[in-house]
Amino acid sequence: MENFQYKNPTKLIFGKDQVGALKEELPQYGRNVLLVYGGGSIKRNGLYDQINTILAELDVNVHELAGVEPNPRLATVKKGIEICKNEQIDVLLAVGGGSVIDCTKAIAAGAVYEGDVWDIINKQVAATKALPFGTVLTLAATGSEMNPDSVITNWETNEKYVWGSPATHPAFSILDPTNTMSVPRDQTVYGMVDMMSHVFEQYFHNVTNTPLQDRMCYSVLQTVIETAPKLLEDLQSYTHRETILYSGTIALNGTLQMGYFGDWASHTIEHAVSAVYDIPHAGGLAILFPNWMRHVVDQDVTRMKGLMMSMFDLETEGKSDKEVALEGIDRLSAFWSSLGAPSRLADYDIGEDRLEEIAEIAAKEMKHGGFGNFQSLNKEDILSILRASL
Repeated sequence: MENFQYKNPTKLIFGKDQVGALKEELPQYGRNVLLVYGGGSIKRNGLYDQINTILAELDVNVHELAGVEPNPRLATVKKGIEICKNEQIDVLLAVGGGSVIDCTKAIAAGAVYEGDVWDIINKQVAATKALPFGTVLTLAATGSEMNPDSVITNWETNEKYVWGSPATHPAFSILDPTNTMSVPRDQTVYGMVDMMSHVFEQYFHNVTNTPLQDRMCYSVLQTVIETAPKLLEDLQSYTHRETILYSGTIALNGTLQMGYFGDWASHTIEHAVSAVYDIPHAGGLAILFPNWMRHVVDQDVTRMKGLMMSMFDLETEGKSDKEVALEGIDRLSAFWSSLGAPSRLADYDIGEDRLEEIAEIAAKEMKHGGFGNFQSLNKEDILSILRASL
């Protein structure tokens, strides 16, 4: 392992009927509140009314930013910053999935920064402070409820970056599995693909002596693989929603990544794809990740085989380690397809015509560092992975 430090200041409030914890948590941070949410699902399932009843009881001043996109955009972030500055917002409350929380993080950092928030997002400037914010999570997927990271798209320039700061950890996050029961089947699938992909990104590294971290990765993956078909058979199952919700948090709250930093190239490539085509993030990952695995399998065949053996019952007799690893990758792709995830870029009507542009965007981000820590990729590698994904 490498030397490391770990601190996660987010207070996690998990379980049934925990939204009422807002009454104790929110007043600690101020009276002027910006409520941030997405396309209106929280109004359809009653959560919006429930939260506003609590806010009324607290007698706080509430302002709203609705309509956060699935791939949150810089323009929306800037709208939120303007509200914060004009209305002297003290605290933000993100109600929704990872996109809403990511947008809220950028607003919180940008609201106390005098320059253009894009300076922070594209990592030209580090965010050293942010307005406090809490979250009420409605989608098991990104882990954004318990980490400092955020992904924002500049649609005007087709740039999409991940960024983060110790200042952008949520102060508290409320996770009630009941609030995920109204999530439709396709979004439920995407969430499970996303959390598995987060584990993969952390598992693939070149640091030695990480047996405990490896086994923790295996455990999360095994849990999701075992639970996913059961949940899709009964989307109203509290038990299965609970298991998947907690799995998503553990998959990316820093627990699995102590002592090393993972690869993250597949995310970088997907960010480039969705910056150009605005496809669902996890849909892109379901397509790209198996092809990235095939591309880098020779980097450490033993490690790849170990991962696949932990997830699937694979026959090894008479087969090389590489053959077993490749069979496991095929099984992964088939598993995701069985859940209803896409398997080809053609599923989103993406063809050859803009692959060069996508590869250029991804290669540019790779040069910033922190991506491709298992095997370094250049533009030609990225193009090869994209073409294999068509």
